[in-house]
Amino acid sequence: MQFVSYGINHTTAPVEVRESIAFNPDTLPSALRSLKQCPGVVEAAIISTCNRTEIYCHLDDEVDSSVAGNWLEKFHQQQNLSLDRYSYQYQGDDVIRHLLRVACGLDSMVLGEPQILGQIKTAYSEALNNETVGKCLGRLFQHAFTVAKQVRTDTAIGNSPVSVAFAAVSLAKQIFANLSEATALLIGAGETIELAARHLHDNGVGRIIIANRTIARAHNLAVQVNGYAIDLSEMPNHIAEADIVVSSTASQLPILGKGTVERALRERKRRPIFMVDIAVPRDIESEVGDLEDIYLYCVDDLHDIIEENLQSRRDAALQAEEIIDSQVDNFINWLRTQDAVPVIRALRTNAHNESDYLLEKAKKQLQQGVDTEQVLKELARTLTNKLLHEPSRQLRQSGNDTENNLIEAARSLFNIKE
Repeated sequence: MQFVSYGINHTTAPVEVRESIAFNPDTLPSALRSLKQCPGVVEAAIISTCNRTEIYCHLDDEVDSSVAGNWLEKFHQQQNLSLDRYSYQYQGDDVIRHLLRVACGLDSMVLGEPQILGQIKTAYSEALNNETVGKCLGRLFQHAFTVAKQVRTDTAIGNSPVSVAFAAVSLAKQIFANLSEATALLIGAGETIELAARHLHDNGVGRIIIANRTIARAHNLAVQVNGYAIDLSEMPNHIAEADIVVSSTASQLPILGKGTVERALRERKRRPIFMVDIAVPRDIESEVGDLEDIYLYCVDDLHDIIEENLQSRRDAALQAEEIIDSQVDNFINWLRTQDAVPVIRALRTNAHNESDYLLEKAKKQLQQGVDTEQVLKELARTLTNKLLHEPSRQLRQSGNDTENNLIEAARSLFNIKE
């Protein structure tokens, strides 16, 4: 069996490529089942966020490791767009290390950001619900969760309030001298929007409007930040009120177009609007950024802002890497023990079979009146000979082995002292 991981992320591919192979919640179950049906794929999981799409597989040894990448291009019908120049692939121990680094936030746009752990847990749950993960890949994901928790506890990786949402709010503070006079329209109600809402609220923004397809979810978040909720269909009517727009939905098509924004600008008498589109695929048409008085940023544009306030996290990341090194070794040791399980099971089965057979034979002898002590001695001698015959024969034959590997292994296995 072999582990393989294939994917693209914010460092290897622009947003246009990332959004072309992203999975939305509706298609993920069928994608998982399709991937699992590929010949040689024993277990599979898919992580898909705005910054990365990654496939994790546990494959039969004889299967070509390119199966994951080939499947991804075929599933998204991207044969005309070769992903080779944007993708990366890991195998074996490197897959373990990569997943642990991703779970700890060491591979994120924002170093040490915590949202990715929740996204990986969601990916694992989806794979579990669709029965595409089993013992080994499931154990790897569980191990990643444990290591991420250890890194959060033992290092300062999460101490600085730095995230995509935080970066967006930081940029808004640079553009608007006084946030208390600004109105923010947040589109969506997921984790990123929740973080943006909290950051804006903590920084004293004047008003917060939250638009979402599920009005109840928008209302629940709005209550927490003294805002008010609207249905997503009402959103175009409120653009003119917004000085700040932050959008992060799971829509596969843009939900805010150039025409709607142009009408809002006329109503605002050309007062500028600061917009941040965090979604992948993008929520706001790229042409909106061409309008005067619109300052439109996508996730890639936030990189420079995110670079600030990261030094403490970089120091903590060095500690985290040391923890990960140790935990990769621990998981590899666990994998090795799994190789021994069928051997141990076979040994125990053989031993039980021999002892059961000889015990029945001894019972019959006792019923026939044979002396008890004689029966017990014969039982012990015969069982000992049966269990030791094959190991003894193999050890005698190993005399031809100039390196004495089998003999040394036997000394270790049976704890035989000189």
